[in-house]
Amino acid sequence: MMEYFMSENGLENVYAWSIPLHATVILAEMIYSHVSEAKLYSGKDLATNVYLALMNFGLDLIMKAFAMGVMFFFYHHRLFSWDISIWYLIACFIITDFAYYVLHYVDHRSRAFWAVHITHHSSEFFNLTTGFRSPVLQPLYRYLYFSPLAFLGFNPWHIMVAYAVGQVYGTWVHTQTVKSMGVLEYILVTPSHHRVHHACNIKYLDKNMGMCLIIWDKIFGTFQKEDPNIPVKYGIYPKMPDNRPDTVLFYEWRKIWKDLKQPGLKFTDRINYIFNSPGWRHDGTGKTVRQYQKEYFAKQAKKREQQQNQAEQKTA
Repeated sequence: MMEYFMSENGLENVYAWSIPLHATVILAEMIYSHVSEAKLYSGKDLATNVYLALMNFGLDLIMKAFAMGVMFFFYHHRLFSWDISIWYLIACFIITDFAYYVLHYVDHRSRAFWAVHITHHSSEFFNLTTGFRSPVLQPLYRYLYFSPLAFLGFNPWHIMVAYAVGQVYGTWVHTQTVKSMGVLEYILVTPSHHRVHHACNIKYLDKNMGMCLIIWDKIFGTFQKEDPNIPVKYGIYPKMPDNRPDTVLFYEWRKIWKDLKQPGLKFTDRINYIFNSPGWRHDGTGKTVRQYQKEYFAKQAKKREQQQNQAEQKTA
């Protein structure tokens, strides 16, 4: 069994095994949505999810030989060699999950990469098929984040199998039907954690970046627990004008191009419009997520202070 998943065909084998599982859980969620009238699905939104998934899959196939070639270049010049054991496989999974966290963090904090990743966040629905609403262009650069792992001595095929397993799990956390996973909330990325990640509420923005393990977010300060007093609002703000595939794919790129065409920009301003945080503007009129959250938490602290003072006055 280990050889079946750890061979050169391991990646395809993981996805082959996952197809019936995905189909089963998605069908179950659709039935639940219909019976309970939860309205978790939309026909147009589902079609967009499928379209983007197919485009991502196609580009993945085109890039596979080149991406694996780059990773095997680093593996050929690796620093260490490891014996394949259960501990090697566990280490490979953990370090691959961390590499994805870094990738995901950059996708949210640098505008050019956010322009790629925004497709995944653009839906106002949140269901299992949202997990297939892929950042279509991500295969163009994703392998660069996994190449250092190959340099450390992890076989690229094993890295990609670990990533595929993570992707399968990461798809299943795109659901509103599971409220809590108990003690696993402290270790794994759960549906509750990932609902926060897909929210456009200011408090929730750029939180819970992990795919399988939530520990990275807790270590690096990007963790946010789902607040029962703040219902999650899905999508992006401002929302896209329509749900056409070309709009979803090029929405942020068009905004970047518009910003770059402004007259009188310095070269550094143009670079910042491409790679700085989304919301940055050269004239200081824009706000990044960090600035929005700083203001939000300051207002919340002031509000709590006022409420406390009022309570003390009543009891005085």
